[in-house]
Amino acid sequence: MNSTAVKPVFDIAEIRAQFPILKELVHGKPLVYFDNAATSQKPRRVIKAESSYYATINANVHRGVHTLSTKATEAQEAARETIRKHINAKHAHEVIFTSGTTASLNLAAFSLGQLLLKKGDEVLISGMEHHANIVPWQLACERHGAVLKVIPVTDSGELEIRRSDDQMIRQFTERTKIFAISHVSNTLGTINPIKGLIAEARKRGIITVVDGAQAIAHLNVDVQDLGCDLYAFSGHKAYGPTGTGVLYGREELLERMPPWQGGGEMIDVVTFEKTTFAKLPFKFEAGTPHIAGIIGLGEAIRWMEDYDKAAMAAHEHLLLEHATKELLTIDGLRIIGTAKEKVGVISFVIEGVHHYDLGTLLDQQGIAVRTGHHCTQPLMDRFGVSGTTRASFACFNTVEEIDSMIAATKKAVKMLR
Repeated sequence: MNSTAVKPVFDIAEIRAQFPILKELVHGKPLVYFDNAATSQKPRRVIKAESSYYATINANVHRGVHTLSTKATEAQEAARETIRKHINAKHAHEVIFTSGTTASLNLAAFSLGQLLLKKGDEVLISGMEHHANIVPWQLACERHGAVLKVIPVTDSGELEIRRSDDQMIRQFTERTKIFAISHVSNTLGTINPIKGLIAEARKRGIITVVDGAQAIAHLNVDVQDLGCDLYAFSGHKAYGPTGTGVLYGREELLERMPPWQGGGEMIDVVTFEKTTFAKLPFKFEAGTPHIAGIIGLGEAIRWMEDYDKAAMAAHEHLLLEHATKELLTIDGLRIIGTAKEKVGVISFVIEGVHHYDLGTLLDQQGIAVRTGHHCTQPLMDRFGVSGTTRASFACFNTVEEIDSMIAATKKAVKMLR
């Protein structure tokens, strides 16, 4: 982080002024956007960076000697270096561009499956994973005859970690080859203690994969400090464009992993008899990337770095505490996920009220929340619900907006019961 550029005071009015969409009206009401866990809104400078690419330097990257191609390549690789610094990767070529967390995890599952898995091996995940960190591993296990194991979730929405006498996690066995875990739950907001889990996995030579989609905008992510082998995240949940993502990987592991897609850019030499592959990161970046989006993602990371991350986190925690307190004043409301360590995500159910109906009535008041299973159906089954209403906060949200949601929820409950 460039400390000389950090703004020392967290000015919520100044922050909000940078998001054009917050001036929009929904059903004649001021927009209250509480669906940031699905996708965050974009500050003006990110929108400008993406638009500027198309308006001034639109060209393909790494494939031409002409001026526009050179400028486009330089802008994309500058974004890669920005991301490298932000997550403290050792090398820029350890930053692989993808279309999002889902693509990153599919890359990881396919390639690691090819490299590591055989019949009887185990892949360990948790019971709070997003479908994008379940289904790719199921497919990998089916391809290679491996077994998917799951760490249970407690009533409070935390990992039920069983430890043996030597303090090793008992779910890790001699057959465990891959441990894939979310840094933060998209449904519960739970912050998992992944650093310690990764350390214990590494003692046994287990490869660790982290789904960081919900962490990247709210926590300081230092991949070298965490010690993980792979770390995946999306741009659109971190104030950047949709269709962009990153898979960080340790150089030594990426060198061993086979590519998961073939085509242009990822090759060294192609003959009809055999193909050799390009060096990192291009070995995993087949085809033309989302250049404008990558440039926008780099700008989103720079935008976040212009502010005091601790102050942002403190503001979001204040919103979480206030919303939790006020929601619990509603008769029959139950919060799903009460972990001690959470980001600004609250999932709740209300007795006698269907979450879809509540979401629809809140929308009529200009309030955007998420309803449904949030791509975590096994987690919904664990808590015995079909879905929840989820409010998820960003740095641009305010206490006053939460009060508007509480008042609108109380009004809706009276109508629905």
